[in-house]
Parts: sequence; structure tokens; C-alpha cells
Amino acid sequence: MIFAAVALGALALSPGSPPEPKVVTLLFTNDVESAYEPTPAFWLSDLQTIGGIAEMTTLIRNLRNAEPNTFLFDSGDIFTGALAKLTEGELAFELMISMGYDAMAIGNHEFEYGAEIFAREKNRAPFPVLGANLFYRGTSHPFAQPHAVVERNGVRIGVIGIMGQDAATAIIPSFIAPLDVTDPAEAVRRSVNELRDDVDLIVLLTHQGKTAPMQTDAEVDPRLQRDIDADIRLAGAVEGIDVLLAGHADAGTPTPVVHEKTGTLIMQTYGQATYLGYLRLTLDGETGKIASYEGKLIPVDSARLAPDPAIQAKLEKYRSLHPELRRKVGRTEARMNRRYVDESDVGNLFADVLVDASLADAAFIHSGSLRKDLPEGDIALVDILDVYPFVDDIVVMRMTGEQIRRVLEQSLTLERGLLQVSGIEIVFDLSKPERQRLVSMRRKRSLIEPADELEIAVSGFLAEGGDLYDAFPEAKRLRTLGKVSDAVVGYFRSRDVVKVPPRGRQRNAR
Repeated sequence: MIFAAVALGALALSPGSPPEPKVVTLLFTNDVESAYEPTPAFWLSDLQTIGGIAEMTTLIRNLRNAEPNTFLFDSGDIFTGALAKLTEGELAFELMISMGYDAMAIGNHEFEYGAEIFAREKNRAPFPVLGANLFYRGTSHPFAQPHAVVERNGVRIGVIGIMGQDAATAIIPSFIAPLDVTDPAEAVRRSVNELRDDVDLIVLLTHQGKTAPMQTDAEVDPRLQRDIDADIRLAGAVEGIDVLLAGHADAGTPTPVVHEKTGTLIMQTYGQATYLGYLRLTLDGETGKIASYEGKLIPVDSARLAPDPAIQAKLEKYRSLHPELRRKVGRTEARMNRRYVDESDVGNLFADVLVDASLADAAFIHSGSLRKDLPEGDIALVDILDVYPFVDDIVVMRMTGEQIRRVLEQSLTLERGLLQVSGIEIVFDLSKPERQRLVSMRRKRSLIEPADELEIAVSGFLAEGGDLYDAFPEAKRLRTLGKVSDAVVGYFRSRDVVKVPPRGRQRNAR
């Protein structure tokens, strides 16, 4: 019997035997955006709560234990939120270190505190932080590593990261001004040519396409579904990309999208750490090509996943360094939700705050800046900073009625969500062509004429022309006040209870 076993072993290893296939598991996230706690899954019938970074870490560990050739990637936007703001992004990297990421692409929110701060903070990471098409302005000097090779159990993956040029418009313009964001296809092609002969797989991490809607239940609102056309185009423009894991649009792909020409497998999660992306590949032993695959989005069922103790410990450590975050600043009479393409409670409230703080005639705030809903009852500082984690000031400018009309017509395209307003009543008709949808705009029941001049309060992001609002930079700046988030905190502290603002400021004529 011993002789027979040896003989069979020799036969299995004989030169004529085909190489064994390789099985590789890719786990991936995108647009986590400091969404560290589970959230009520009110839009799902089979889950009570969803998400949580400590719970997601347990899910990742379970999959690694079951599938040894497992890699973990992120497609950008790891910053935002109160703790990210107070640590200038340090905490996000600390959590990713504990979670064992293999590489990440750079997203637009990594520049929330400016390019210089991010350049410093990304050096904390022991894994590659990739941006193949990011260069210091006017030079060929790279801002970040373009690509890397990661290896596990003999499986070698070439990883490339890019940020889309459109994504670069979704951050305060001056914060990313030191950099050029060049053509992604050209940068990816360079990296693929360098890597192709030395790796088993090429994985491209992208942060591009249409800006994601910031709405808790966006995955079930058909008006908010973003396409992945930019990723499909890129996968078709560059040969040799095996897998493309995307971010920025939060366009969840329950199963992989296969490019009809190149065969590239494309996937993306819904963001905010609610789902973990999963793609299991079997590589043919002889050709090395993908022979079969299984891809899905795994919900982070926080009721059934024990929080990872190392992640919990890091979160508590950083929270303990900032006890002011838990201090009460006020109270709400009811829960206030945010909506991306509708008038919303949170949007109306923040716009009202800008008018209150600036004494301007009216105010605008963009829906994409409102990152979380406000709970009912006691409100702590962390609640305010998680809703509005940005560092920009309130800017008051003088605008003509014609400039305001241009702003509102752009808002009504809904491309970057509906601007939230205070001090102006709007009637629109979404059945009309874009840029022709504004029916009327009034202030105190009087029509706003093209030559009228109003004082308008906005965030610094809009004042600089963020989200493609080109009319704001043309207006005359009158004064700059304190931070938006400070004004909101002051508003809460000055009131016993903050009531839900009345709706009806923006009305569809049909």
C-alpha cells in the first residue's frame, strides 16, 4: 500500500500533469466615508440594522479563514465625518491597517483637508495608496504611487488606482488645486504595460463617474441609481484589465458586469460600509486566464456579526481623545432625514442656519454636503459634525436675479442633487428640458427679477464653484463668516428644541 501511494504521488507530479488552477478571492469596499456605526436598515425587509466597520471586519476575517488566497482593496473616499475631521484622516488609515487592506485608490474626499495634509497622512499606510493620474500641477511629478504588486501564496496581483476628472469637481476647488488630474485611460495603459508580464491578475481600482447621492436608502430609490458608464468605457479603452473595482457613484452591482469587448469584470458596492464586495476567481492552471467567477455584495448584517475587538478598541481610543464629541449641544423635536433630489428636513434646517448666522436674504446648501440624518431627541456635537464634516466657511455674496436663476436651473438638472434653500420660494417643472425647468422664484411672495440683487449665503465649497456651479464665483463676495458646522452648533445651543422646518419651499408645478 505504501508503494502504491508513492507511485500515485509520482504520477500526480509527472511533467505531463496540467498545473492546478488557482482560486483567488477579492474583497472590496468603496466610499466608506467614516460610516463606522451600524445604521437602521429601514429600507430593507430582512435586516434590522446594516453596516458598522467593526462588524464588517469580522465578516472579512471569517472569509479570510475560509478562503486563504484573499485580498482586500478599497476604491477611495475613506475620509469624512467627525473623527476623520478631528484627526485629519489619521483614524481612517489606522482602521484600515487593522483590517489588513492590500491597496486603495485615492478618492476625492481624501482631499477634504487639502492636498498637503493628505500627502502627509497617506504615508501612515503600510499598503499602497494609488493614484496613477495624479500629478503636481504643471509637472510630470507624481503625487502618489501609480501601481503596485501584491502577492499571497504565490498569487501575484498588479493593482492600479485612478481618480476620475469629474470626481475632482466634488471637493472644494482650492483644496485640490495643487494637482492635475490627467486622463485616466492614458495612465492606466502605462501601468498595465509595466505590470502585465509579471502578475497573474491586473486589478484596477477606480474612483470616477457620477457623484453618488448622499441618501441613506439610495439603493432602493430608482431616481438615484447611478450608472457605471465611465468604468465601462475605461474597461473598453484599455486592454489587459482583468477586474475593475469601482467607487464614487455608489452604484451597487449585485453581480459582476462583464465588458463585452475586453471581458473585464466590473463591480462596485453601495458605499458607507453597508455591503462587502466579494469576487471569487478561478484561474486556469495552464493559461492563467479567469476560467470562472462568482461575484456578489454581502450585506453587513450587524445584528449577526460580533464587532471586531481591535477595531472597537481603536474607535474607543480616538473617541476618548475627543470627549467633546459626546457633549450635548441641543435637541430636536423629531428625526430629520436628508434627501438628494428632494427638499429635505436636514437641508432646510442647514439653509435656515446660514440665513440666521449671516443675516443674508437667502441661502443655498448642496445636498451632497449633508452626510447623515439627524436623530430625534438629544443632539451631540458628533451628530452635527457627522452631518456636515467639512471645514469650509460661510460666504455671503451679492447675486443678481439672473445669476440666481442660473444656479437654480443647474440645481434642477439634479445631476449633483437638489440645492436646499432658505429665503426663496421656487416653482419648477421637471417635465421640461434641462435649463428650462424654473417656473418662478419669489422672495416674500414677490417675483425675483433678473436685475434684482440679493445677499446670498453659501458654503465656501459653492462659493468657489464646487459641484460645477459656475455662477457663484462670478458674484461679488461681501463677507466671510465662521465655519458652517460652528454656525449649526451655535444655532442648536441657542434654542431649547430645534423644530423640523416647514416644507414647501420648492414645489413641482405638475
